[in-house]
Amino acid sequence: MSNKRKKQVTIYDLATELNVAPSTVSRALKDHFSIGKETITAVKDLARKRGYRTNTLASSLRTQESKTIGVLVSWINRPFISSLIHGVEAAARESGYNVIISQSQDSYENEVANAKTLFSSRIHALVVSLAVETTQYDHLQEIITSGTPVVFVDRVPTDLEGDRVMIDNEKTARMATQHLIDQGCRRIALFRGSAQQVIYRDREAGYRAALEAGGLEIDESLIIAFDRLTVEEGTRLTEQLFQLPNPPDGIFSSNDSAAVGAIKYARANGIDVPRQLAVIGFNDDPVCEIIEPQLSSVTHPAVEMGRLALHQALRIADPETPVADRLVKLETQLIPRASSLRKPLIDG
Repeated sequence: MSNKRKKQVTIYDLATELNVAPSTVSRALKDHFSIGKETITAVKDLARKRGYRTNTLASSLRTQESKTIGVLVSWINRPFISSLIHGVEAAARESGYNVIISQSQDSYENEVANAKTLFSSRIHALVVSLAVETTQYDHLQEIITSGTPVVFVDRVPTDLEGDRVMIDNEKTARMATQHLIDQGCRRIALFRGSAQQVIYRDREAGYRAALEAGGLEIDESLIIAFDRLTVEEGTRLTEQLFQLPNPPDGIFSSNDSAAVGAIKYARANGIDVPRQLAVIGFNDDPVCEIIEPQLSSVTHPAVEMGRLALHQALRIADPETPVADRLVKLETQLIPRASSLRKPLIDG
């Protein structure tokens, strides 16, 4: 006699068969007022026919049978993300769990598909750093509704409840911008990142706050939106800035890669860094100490964020353990290097 376990039917399976959204299935099973009676009947009939188990029982079975943590991130090859994954894996291993890693490549569609795959694998919990394109969260809400713990790290949703592990992006951006002001910069550009993500909006808020506190004009032409914050984008958009009648004398970049692009453009075009253009990045990636001049940056404690996210997920999953504060914020540190230290050059 075969001992092979029958595959557990999920909300996603029902949604696919009925050609409706998973959120529709979830609401129909709860008799939500927004769902029509015919749809509710169809969903419940199919759920009974397919042997769908209630969310509570399904969550309980996953908890008993799975020792796997799902990790859903944007790009595995980014230094910040790889360090984040390292933190999750190390903490998971210490706690007796395995890890499945999936990358969205900053695509909303990929993220939805990957979330479904991870959930179907009966993961114990999910750690997520959102794709740049993600502004709707039904695919993650369904997992939360099922009882599976979900912890958001770094890139977090704007209007979805859940546990978060992050830094104070506004405070950190203000610190980085203030550093450039302290070094004598008066026209500071911002490499913002995608406005779809709250972390980049927070960094812009910190940048603006620092300029206002320093009595400096906020020139909207110096606030540059990016798609991916790549080296290539940084190079191309720095060229765009230096075509302005009054180009910047400082750049605060929302990551280190785009900042490296700025330095590459400056060096190729005879612009002295930092005397004519001071540059500071964000994350303190290894490239900061490789590029010439070395890149100033602010730390982004990725490994610790990963460890804390895993521990947070396990606390949520254990009904006998009180859940800590749903928002965990870590401290950051400014690392000044040659790319922004103008004072000794100017004063000398």
